[in-house]
Amino acid sequence: MKKVALITGAGSGIGREAALTFARADFNTVVVDMSAERGEETVSMIRAAGGEAIFVHTDVSSAIAVENMVASAVETYGRIDCAFNNAGISTKDFVPIAEYSEEQWDRMLDINLKGVWLCLKYECRQMLKQGGGAIVNTSSIMGVVSRPTLSGYSASKFGVIGLTKSVAMDYAKEGIRVNAVCPGGINTPMTLDPAMSERLTNNTPMGRMGEAREIAETVLWLCSDKASFITGQALCVDGGYTVC
Repeated sequence: MKKVALITGAGSGIGREAALTFARADFNTVVVDMSAERGEETVSMIRAAGGEAIFVHTDVSSAIAVENMVASAVETYGRIDCAFNNAGISTKDFVPIAEYSEEQWDRMLDINLKGVWLCLKYECRQMLKQGGGAIVNTSSIMGVVSRPTLSGYSASKFGVIGLTKSVAMDYAKEGIRVNAVCPGGINTPMTLDPAMSERLTNNTPMGRMGEAREIAETVLWLCSDKASFITGQALCVDGGYTVC
């Protein structure tokens, strides 16, 4: 029987590449995104390549939506073996905290941190019923180090690592592994700004941006039996950025 992978934020960038990567590895794939157009496009790409996938429209900051997301996956495929909690937003407002609005803070934390918390909550409930599973959360290099003007984004991504470690300890004996991936500068729609790309490239020892497939392959490995003794870790895939 095919395993089942659920990927949030799968309508573009790292999430889409992860959905395609899991599908190529013969997973039934649950594509989750806020954009129905982009999510359905990912499903079409998977099916065109001979894979099996469904789309579930979900706002990860809503408990009811996330509970329904998990229920839809289980109703269709019977279980969730792997989950990649990747949905998130980047910051467009590079300002110091004295100029950072409460509205900006709430939106950043609602999606990037509360969204991961809700996904973990309902995914773990399902995985406890079925006897285990593997989960990977998307943090960031800015969840390991930080820079000026990133208070909200950095707080959310540091929080994802804290959640990852805590939940990994909650269920280590129940067969649920929980890890995080911390991408560096990756060529995705989030990093199309030339100035940002140049800054990330210059600060990366390998001297280049990473590709979405390099994160997707790492997530697939973390979810596989090859990583069966790994839990509670935050793995930086960053070309050496956080070493400096």
